[in-house]
Amino acid sequence: MSLSSYNSVSINLTALRHNFQLVKKMAGPDTTVLTMVKSDAYGHGLVPVAESLSAAGAGYFGVASPEEGVSLRRAGLKGTILVLLGSVEAEPLIDYNLTPVVFELENIRALSAAAVRRAVQIGVHLKMDVGMGRLGIMPAELCAYVREIESLPGVYLDGIMAHFPLADTERQGITRAQDELFRRELDKLSIGRRVMCHIANSAALIRFADTHHDMVRLGIALYGYSPLAGPLKPAGLEAVMSLRSRVIQLKDVPAGYGISYGHIFKTKVPSRLAVLPLGYADGYLRSLSGRASVLIRGRRAPVRGRICMNACVADVTEIPGVENGDEVVIMGRQQWGAAEDEITADEIASWMGTINYEVLCLFGSNNKRRYI
Repeated sequence: MSLSSYNSVSINLTALRHNFQLVKKMAGPDTTVLTMVKSDAYGHGLVPVAESLSAAGAGYFGVASPEEGVSLRRAGLKGTILVLLGSVEAEPLIDYNLTPVVFELENIRALSAAAVRRAVQIGVHLKMDVGMGRLGIMPAELCAYVREIESLPGVYLDGIMAHFPLADTERQGITRAQDELFRRELDKLSIGRRVMCHIANSAALIRFADTHHDMVRLGIALYGYSPLAGPLKPAGLEAVMSLRSRVIQLKDVPAGYGISYGHIFKTKVPSRLAVLPLGYADGYLRSLSGRASVLIRGRRAPVRGRICMNACVADVTEIPGVENGDEVVIMGRQQWGAAEDEITADEIASWMGTINYEVLCLFGSNNKRRYI
């Protein structure tokens, strides 16, 4: 994480709770919403985000690892914590009442043995691969796995889940076919009690209401962004994260002046440059060189030359009155008098050649955070 005193990520917890309530209404009163706080809440901060969501009524949380679940329990978080990558060790699950996702018989049997030794019951969610090609048992194995889990002491089946690989694309037919496969396999089961079934991510939650089942997993939409573009993007989501820096030096240079390593950019006219204490060590990747812009005094300033480890250069020739110490918005909205503009994670992702998820994780994990 950068120790720069100039750069800071702001996390708007009011916007976070707004997004949760908005999507909760979309999911409907009969569908549980699991909030994805894995990977440090997509860079927004695991514990503060989960605590804020809990206060807003969230009762289910998704984490990647047992360590994240333990951090939440130590912070006093109540509710169900689903460990998406499961765990090779049973002790953290037992000690901190965590619910693992399972997909290997050997691991399930080990959990059973540990639970018996500790005289406890561990609820598990069994993951099925309906076409993601990642974690999960094959659909034809579901009945056998369920029978095995139901026969083992110390463990019980609390949920069955899968994941859509294409819900955010135009290939709707594949998503619907995968949901039908999920339903068909579930219909073959005879468990005799309610088991939480879930397959919908943010894209399916927004786009395929008939895939909601008992629970939906709310990820990127929670943080104010959509996995969908254009008219499919839901209205009302508010960006939770912004990133700001400061101008630390202004300088006037002549035409033909090379900027930063390699001189990949030279000024065409006499120019005024603003040096910013932000670089790839802060998550502002070198791949943004020659593509990105920042906001200064409500207007866009193009980033010139190569982005360095701890610095980059913005061209403020066309922005009058810029001073040392002026606020620079890297991601977020800025207003200065009548001038106002916004740079989103979507736009930065397009410059980077990636997705908004990665931008949020990079900025949030590599800069100091403050909560508002």
